Amino acid sequence: MIFENNFRYFGFFDAIEMGLYFVIVGYYFLIFAFFLLMRFRTSKRLYWLFFSFLFLFLAAGRVFFIAYYFFIPELQGSMGNVELASTLMLFYRLAQFSSWLAVACLMGVLGVLLFPPEAESDPTPKTDNTSTIITLTPNLKIVFRIILIAIPVFIGILTLVLPDKLFMDPEIVEKYDLDIELDTIWGFPIGIFIINLVLLPIFIIAIPFLFIYLAIKTYGVLRKSYALNAVGFLLYYTGRLLQGLFEIARWPHLESTIPPLIILLSLLIIVIANNYEQLR
Repeated sequence: MIFENNFRYFGFFDAIEMGLYFVIVGYYFLIFAFFLLMRFRTSKRLYWLFFSFLFLFLAAGRVFFIAYYFFIPELQGSMGNVELASTLMLFYRLAQFSSWLAVACLMGVLGVLLFPPEAESDPTPKTDNTSTIITLTPNLKIVFRIILIAIPVFIGILTLVLPDKLFMDPEIVEKYDLDIELDTIWGFPIGIFIINLVLLPIFIIAIPFLFIYLAIKTYGVLRKSYALNAVGFLLYYTGRLLQGLFEIARWPHLESTIPPLIILLSLLIIVIANNYEQLR
């Protein structure tokens, strides 16, 4: 078996980090099942469908990242360096694609909130997360919802089809002695720089502020629910950002604990936010 011996590149902090992310993946699947079976199945509202699949894609992306960071490097010696690097990039691409599909689902959630379907636009139920915020014709609502979803899906597709040299970590080139000339900006591969350091922060900033906007426009339970969602998603993407910063700074003790714990806290807040009327 490939992994029958002890891990060669797997340290103490790696074990802590991987364990915490496995816990996070488990919570992702539980939250996905809860919102799909308990909320969407009974309400048939698009909001809960998008919200449930958000966590399914987050789980898939995290599983691919776990394989990329912890398991695939252990294959060194059992396959050639070029083949190993290609396998790493395959899992990295799949992880990025899944993550952007999750962003697309979150855009779908916001699209339903900002431009609700006619069947979901009745503001009478004060504990429903789909009250009318912006008044438009039905066709314009559909167009805006499609645009919000299509942008992150398109970015995700780019991560699948663009060349490896735009996304490959320079450490992979050095570690596996690859004959590849990377296109970089400030030491980052140009694809990672544009997608992860330019485009992703736009969504990181936009998503919490859109929930804050919704909180301002509503009142009562809805306002508190939107505000908690804003806090939860802000914490979630803060954890994602800190993971990258700690990795660049070479602080494995912080990278292995702080980001996953922040993400776990964010999941708790998001679940409370979307069950606020039952928990208050």
